[in-house]
Amino acid sequence: MSLQVVTANRLGDGLVVFLTADGGWSESINDACTADGKEAANALLADASAPELDVIIVGPYLIDVEQQDSGLVPTKYREVLRTKGPSVREDLGYQAV
Repeated sequence: MSLQVVTANRLGDGLVVFLTADGGWSESINDACTADGKEAANALLADASAPELDVIIVGPYLIDVEQQDSGLVPTKYREVLRTKGPSVREDLGYQAV
């Protein structure tokens, strides 16, 4: 099983966020807490699915990532797009910064 992180969307602005080791949420995938193995991944997802988080984030789920020299990188193209923003307008989203 590959490394996994929890991702969701922040309710305030809809941005993609990642669960951090301290239980917070970051816009950077490199701040995400990683899980190696099914039990660890399910524990992370359970933490992210706590009812009190329903006012902060929506739709938490696990994604597969790889550790590369540049940091954590999603293994699925859909998740790569979510971390970068719109693919048709490079002046928008994370790539515009």
